[in-house]
Amino acid sequence: MAARIDHLVTSGTFSLDGGTWDVDNNVWIVGDDTEAIVIDAAHDAAAITRALGGRTLRAVVCTHAHDDHVGAAPALSAATGAPVLLHPDDLPLWKLAHPDEAPDGTLADGQTITVAGTDLTVLHTPGHAPGAVCLYAADLGTVFTGDTLFQGGPGATGRSFSDFPTIVDSVRSRLLTLPPETVVRTGHGDSTTIGAEAPHLEEWIARGH
Repeated sequence: MAARIDHLVTSGTFSLDGGTWDVDNNVWIVGDDTEAIVIDAAHDAAAITRALGGRTLRAVVCTHAHDDHVGAAPALSAATGAPVLLHPDDLPLWKLAHPDEAPDGTLADGQTITVAGTDLTVLHTPGHAPGAVCLYAADLGTVFTGDTLFQGGPGATGRSFSDFPTIVDSVRSRLLTLPPETVVRTGHGDSTTIGAEAPHLEEWIARGH
């Protein structure tokens, strides 16, 4: 039996380049009744722990290291014993959020994370952040994209550590090659599908964003 996906929304702030904004974040829990992983421990470790409901947490997987996505990661790790996993290219951003703590392990392109008998493949998709990753679960027909792809287009590239041509290449080469019916579960806002976003990407590029 494939793992199930539970969804939690937490609220807090995102700070970078001297600005701070209020944000709501999607927290995704993938697992079964006994074990799970958390994708992006945002804002509220206690709320995420409650949502786990006593299941063994195998890992806290960070799609990237902006503080709204990793703010609760060390506290969740301390509460559960689960390792925090991050692509090493995002360590400079991690250190802005947690200067005195380090992730417990690394993520690499092509790596497989298995939970509840379900494989999630790590796709390195830089652009929004240097170490941004997506997690593709073929058996679940879904990809967890963090802030790399949203309903309506790719993530923002107007702040430090981000790059527009890089995110365009990441979305085009790593995400739009997935089956069009693949559900895109994002870091903020509503889910969408690869098929729905493919034409939007070309329009978005043509506008020169």
